[in-house]
Amino acid sequence: MSGRIFQNVVLQLKENTDRTVGVMDGEGVVIACSELSMIGQRWTEYVPGINSAIGSVVTTDGKAFKALNGWGNQFDYAVFAFGDNDISKTVCSMATVSLNAAKSYYEEKHDRGSFIKNIISDNIMLGDIYMRAKELRVMADVPRGVFVIRALKKTDSIPTEVIQNLFPDRQNDFVLSVGEGDVVLVRQMGDGCSSRDLIKIASSVEDALRIGGESTAVVGIGTVAMHLRDLAKSYKEAQIAIEVGKVFDTEKFVINYENLGIGRLIYQLPTTLCEMFLQEVFKKNPIDALDKETLFTIHKFFENNLNVSETARKLFVHRNTLVYRLEKIKKLTGLDLREFDDAITFKVALMVKKYLTSRGIDA
Repeated sequence: MSGRIFQNVVLQLKENTDRTVGVMDGEGVVIACSELSMIGQRWTEYVPGINSAIGSVVTTDGKAFKALNGWGNQFDYAVFAFGDNDISKTVCSMATVSLNAAKSYYEEKHDRGSFIKNIISDNIMLGDIYMRAKELRVMADVPRGVFVIRALKKTDSIPTEVIQNLFPDRQNDFVLSVGEGDVVLVRQMGDGCSSRDLIKIASSVEDALRIGGESTAVVGIGTVAMHLRDLAKSYKEAQIAIEVGKVFDTEKFVINYENLGIGRLIYQLPTTLCEMFLQEVFKKNPIDALDKETLFTIHKFFENNLNVSETARKLFVHRNTLVYRLEKIKKLTGLDLREFDDAITFKVALMVKKYLTSRGIDA
């Protein structure tokens, strides 16, 4: 961010107030001021108080301070006005409005992070991507991984500074706050990067956000974006990965879009079509007619690749007991799970049922 942008606004404010007005950065250095002799002074003693004020006006040593809008918990820039009375507070607040507008305009035009954010949010035309990339010196055709990090609890937020510390290269990697609490990591990858490389990065993020060994966030991974224009697609895929994982892979905290399988297909189907499918599959009895023990047996049978002997061993039952249970399922549903085609149909039906339940539909 150029101090010149702030200085131009400050000089305009000087014409409309008798207060000394200026801007200092997050380290306490005055980078713009209506009194030019003060530029370069270091006021580090005021930094903690401004951070703890959380965006409110704070007065100290005869000065009023207010942080400008930023990404993290620590302010990047703060406005100050001399005086500790109500007039100074008002001048400081009004100056903040003007300087925030100037900061936003500058970032939209010159900031790489805002540029990437506009791409993934589909807020920039395809033709403009090339032009802006050239202006900002952002390489257009290098592979990038896109990761969406979302807190497991809606009331929690993701500490962006933790992720930023993991990936400090601000020239090539971007940590962005997007939507309602999501944080997006756009990470430049090497040539020939694989799905394993993406999962390794996502796992490092998920590990860094753990508290007391417990997961606090889920990380969705999109396919590798080979060009800037592919970032929006990869971002949507990472979002879908989280949403689908929330239904079908509740025990996983790192979910790759490429590994979603049938779940991805089901998630994109209309719910009315899903309900029709269940009605057609379970003509004899609804799926709810199966008790918990029977459903547990079915899940174990699928986990062991339809192997009767292995499933019986894992369930600690005689092979004939398992065969009896499978026969009972066949009578209830008309599907013989020992037959591959029937097993596929039943497996998909269970997933469809789970999907409808997640949508609040009792099918």
